[in-house]
Amino acid sequence: QVQLAESGGGSVQAGGSLRLSCAASRYTGNRYCMAWFRQNPGAEREEVARIQPDGRTTYADSVKGRFTISKDNAINTLYLEMNNLKPEDTAMYYCAAEEYLGYCPRQVGGFGHWGQGTQVTVSS
Repeated sequence: QVQLAESGGGSVQAGGSLRLSCAASRYTGNRYCMAWFRQNPGAEREEVARIQPDGRTTYADSVKGRFTISKDNAINTLYLEMNNLKPEDTAMYYCAAEEYLGYCPRQVGGFGHWGQGTQVTVSS
């Protein structure tokens, strides 16, 4: 079992930057797939970015070139660097983890460990 805790959300103006952090309660390094999701009220939770145990990353088209996912295995922390933020990036952001069993979950339902979320609000 791994527990996750996000931090770093806040309110910024369009064009600004934020860095989200997600602290894990145990080592996740080469054993877990990690990802960031976001969700607005009444909408489905959507994947923003993921990082596999080998360091490979993927991004949603809407954030490519603006967001960077990374992790520091020494301190069990996942990051999401968000630049050139847009009002449409406003959402609750969640980090998620799932044990790597030769593949990473393809859908949100495949991730079994979630943080409580951190709110990001971007004003125009």
